[in-house]
Amino acid sequence: MTASTTATPGEIAAIRRRYLWMATSIYFIDLGITVIYAAMNDSWATLWRSDGIAVVLLLGANWLIARRLFEPIRRFLAGETAFEDTQRRLTQLPLLTAQWVAVLALAVIAFRTSTPWWAPYATALPVPTITDFVTVCFVLTVFYFTYTYFVVSDYLARLCTFIFRYYGRNLGLFFGSYTVKLLVALVVISVAPLTAILVDLFSYNDDRLRGEILVDVASAAMGVAITAYFISRSLLRPLRTLSSAMTKVAGGDLSLRVPVTSNDEVGGLTGQFNNMVEGLRERERIRETFGRYVDESVASTILHREGQGVLAGETREATILFTDIAGFTTIAEYLAPDRLVTALNEYLETVLEPIRAHGGVVNTFIGDGLFASFNMPLACENHGAAAVRAAIDIQRAVGNRTFGNESVAFATRIGISTGNVIGGSVGAGQRMSFTLLGDTVNLASRLEELNKQHGTRILVSESTCTACNGEFKFDALGTVAVRGRSDTVAIFSIDPNSQGKPS
Repeated sequence: MTASTTATPGEIAAIRRRYLWMATSIYFIDLGITVIYAAMNDSWATLWRSDGIAVVLLLGANWLIARRLFEPIRRFLAGETAFEDTQRRLTQLPLLTAQWVAVLALAVIAFRTSTPWWAPYATALPVPTITDFVTVCFVLTVFYFTYTYFVVSDYLARLCTFIFRYYGRNLGLFFGSYTVKLLVALVVISVAPLTAILVDLFSYNDDRLRGEILVDVASAAMGVAITAYFISRSLLRPLRTLSSAMTKVAGGDLSLRVPVTSNDEVGGLTGQFNNMVEGLRERERIRETFGRYVDESVASTILHREGQGVLAGETREATILFTDIAGFTTIAEYLAPDRLVTALNEYLETVLEPIRAHGGVVNTFIGDGLFASFNMPLACENHGAAAVRAAIDIQRAVGNRTFGNESVAFATRIGISTGNVIGGSVGAGQRMSFTLLGDTVNLASRLEELNKQHGTRILVSESTCTACNGEFKFDALGTVAVRGRSDTVAIFSIDPNSQGKPS
């Protein structure tokens, strides 16, 4: 895909700032927990010290690390490196960011929780048990890691959409696991707060127990609510996007291409979805292109039925119709090539309409004529009568009009025959063509030529007359020797102005 626009330096800077904000937003979660703790323990005097270490590590150091992590992506957005050199960093961005946050958070939490043991200014703070100290360090570190991972994963969806829109590129590497993400989310949201409360129950008594539980519950309520929001966005939004795209494709929109916005199995599925749509789009292009050279219904039949053995070769009763323009060689001598082709195309379009209207398909164009069939490869009820109706409508359509800028009149000759026909795909290698073979085809072609000798416009075989079941009034012209056959053939003409019985 070629990007229709290019991201401006301002847009690149904005998408980068958003990442830095997401990566360092854990500081504000930590600040909220610290304020809750200070309020419950009336330790406002030490708040600035407790929060100072968070400002240095979770805000300052984390911001510098995030800048470094984003640098390869910034270089790609600025056109300095290739997407292939950046893709690994892009897909690992949530995990790398969360890992660094976990390291910094552990240092902050360990420092803060241990201060009552060694800091002179923290004598008013309650002293934690060893079990509570270890639990708080572990639970909060895991919680901060999970929050950051899903916040940056949600940001990754926006970043991938940005890259898709401006650079036409999609993720092709997937290191994440949707199952692991879901399990971690469930554990952190449900198990982690309960673990902290359970440890408090076995570590403290009376007022201290109530205070610790209140701190844990209040912190969990705030942190879990915010984390759950980003978890749901990160896990569910790619699925909703994919579901919406599937609905549009099912409705016939094959122009769709979806940005891959996650680094897990859902992202891989989205990539495969894009490949599937591209395959459908290519198939549609083939069908449309194919339909320009053979009848659209023949093209559709080949594309849908090939591979099932149906088009490998089958015999069926069908009616074959050949058309040709009388005196075309003479017309071509005085008419300029471009004007001749224009007039001929207009004429053939006029001839095509009655054939399709009566259930026939055009197998191929032969110079100034065409070769059509009824009941092969598509079923056509009463195919003999349908072919005759089409022939009559063709003569009526072309008889009183001219074609092209030169107003050229074309007199059409038609030959029709009914009988067994062999149909199938023939050719060699990658060049195949659907064609019809057999004596019925040859006879229809010869009948078209015999119109010259009899001064007629439509000649049909005896088998076609029989297939019409008296619907039309035919005039018998006797029997003639037909080139390619050892026996004579009875031939019949029909007045193009005859009406026939209603079908």
